[in-house]
Amino acid sequence: MEKILTRNVGVKGSHTLDVYRAGGGYRALKKALEMEPDAVTDAVKASGLRGRGGAGFPTGVKWSFMPKQPDPARESYLVCNADESEPGTFKDRLIMEVEPHALIEGCLIAAYAIRASTVFIYIRGEYVRPSRILEGAVREAYQAGLIGKNVLGTSFSCEMIVHRGAGAYICGEESALMDSLEGGRGNPRNKPPFPAQYGVFGHPTTVNNVETIAYVPWIIDRGPEWFASIGTNERNTGPKLYCMSGHIRNPGVYEAPTGVELWDLIDNYAGGMARPGRKLKACIPGGSSVPVLTAAQCEGLVMDFDSVAAAGSMIGSSGVMIMDESTDMVLVAERTAHFYAHESCGQCTPCREGTGWLEKIIRRIRMGQGRMEDLELLESVAGNMMGTSICALSDAAAMPVLGFIEKFRNEFVHYIEHRRSIVASG
Repeated sequence: MEKILTRNVGVKGSHTLDVYRAGGGYRALKKALEMEPDAVTDAVKASGLRGRGGAGFPTGVKWSFMPKQPDPARESYLVCNADESEPGTFKDRLIMEVEPHALIEGCLIAAYAIRASTVFIYIRGEYVRPSRILEGAVREAYQAGLIGKNVLGTSFSCEMIVHRGAGAYICGEESALMDSLEGGRGNPRNKPPFPAQYGVFGHPTTVNNVETIAYVPWIIDRGPEWFASIGTNERNTGPKLYCMSGHIRNPGVYEAPTGVELWDLIDNYAGGMARPGRKLKACIPGGSSVPVLTAAQCEGLVMDFDSVAAAGSMIGSSGVMIMDESTDMVLVAERTAHFYAHESCGQCTPCREGTGWLEKIIRRIRMGQGRMEDLELLESVAGNMMGTSICALSDAAAMPVLGFIEKFRNEFVHYIEHRRSIVASG
């Protein structure tokens, strides 16, 4: 497949305005500004673009929730979620380092479509280098008249602000991100009201992921039919970035059609399994918050939203973590539980108490002090965390644990009965 967002990886100066414009950059912005805002939204709808941040919600539909006739006293805002904190996910970082102007152009087109006057790019606090590159690109765009008053000589005006977070996973959740952007503690909000009605500073707001936004210029420039022609079907369209990590020869970000087979990604993109003679044992297909899949479930698996869901997991943020047969799945479960216990904001009781409880019970099992009834207890605790908190972090902590127990129960039982890992014993 033709590379789109990864076309300039390794190209000197790829982050600069000159290189981006030499490849046709900002041509789509000019084209979009000659269209009606609703026509831009309709084009994105027709492309089938779905959010690349995790939920997979149709992007054009999300834009259509915004007011068509904004109140002058309540300007509309676009927030780009660059708080990429899901373990196993690093695609947005690549975009901001290599193609920051694709993100900027996409933000401007999206802002025009939803009639937003300001774009906030909320970037993960630990992303020091990407933030510096992105801030430099924003300055270039301002100096070239691409951001600010009367963009490209039109009546459209838009400001752009890069805001760095302070390193909290919870701020990747859109309403917690908005609280943080406003200067408060990053706590998720109850919905309704939804951001399109009451978002940042009480104004109508749309929140989109970096990869989602970065594909928008290509949709406008080449047409929605081009984007829709790539992928599995009308519900799973376009190219997509996959973050490959774990026991593979060449970890990294790979761009492939939505619906590429998992084994194609492993063998033909990432160079195959890392250790000769070691077989695939498990795969986490969408970042640490989604249920694990066994090797048998991975056979013939198509990596699109619907196929991965049918297999019992989620494509999420496309953080594909590959584990071979040397992997201790109880240890993976413990580390995953520790992450979510550490990152819970503590606002909701099921999440605040449940995440810590899951971690303690799994650690007890791994330390050789587990009891058989601990497995039922883990399932009970995780089950009572599902759907019981304001945001999805409680579910994100519970789903992996339930998945590990369901798929690799024998390893938990072995720890309880023999006080050591089945991998070490084998």
